Amino acid sequence: MVVLLLVGASAEAHLELLSPVSRYGGNVLKVGPCGMPGGERSSNVLEVESGATIAVSWNEYVDHPGHFRIAFDADGDDDFADPLCLSGCFGREPEIETYSDESVLLDGIPDTAGGTSRVQVTLPNIECERCTLQVIQVMYDKPPYVTPGNDIYYQCVDLVLRRTTSRPCRGDCDDDGRVSIAELVLLVRISLGLEAVSACESGDTDGDGEIAIGEIIGAVNDSLVGCS
Repeated sequence: MVVLLLVGASAEAHLELLSPVSRYGGNVLKVGPCGMPGGERSSNVLEVESGATIAVSWNEYVDHPGHFRIAFDADGDDDFADPLCLSGCFGREPEIETYSDESVLLDGIPDTAGGTSRVQVTLPNIECERCTLQVIQVMYDKPPYVTPGNDIYYQCVDLVLRRTTSRPCRGDCDDDGRVSIAELVLLVRISLGLEAVSACESGDTDGDGEIAIGEIIGAVNDSLVGCS
């Protein structure tokens, strides 16, 4: 399941991942598949539960018309391939292929004319120690569209996916193994902006800095039936 949320913000001027942290940072993005030639994994490694849904956000700090794409490689970054141009390649409205191979999780994410975009992406339910999430910006305003070329910017996230036999209770703010009524009330207050997320970080299960209604429902379920 992929849920798309786009938030327009003031345009500053390329593509910088804000969350999760990118492999090389927002200024290293011009060479595929991850920003620089001969790239290696960095110390910015995110460990996530297999099959988890995470928030991915980025800032288009230089505005270019086009779209964004998110892809996943279970073993390094050699499965990523640039999308091809299907027609109109010498103009400013090219037809670019989408979902070109099985590595692509989400494609055709609309451009927001600069500023911040955020999506929710469900990762594959597998275990991997050297997996990579790739976010690219495909630009239309530099004809002709060719690959490799200067029509794509690249950012990558180094991941580790592992399955666990147990998980913490969602909304267990004091880490005592259960979710109380008081903790549920606190989650509601956080969702309304009356308390900071830091007051109950276990309630922010997707790590996007907010408490959404789905996260409150998950906490209610754990309050009623306990955590497995």
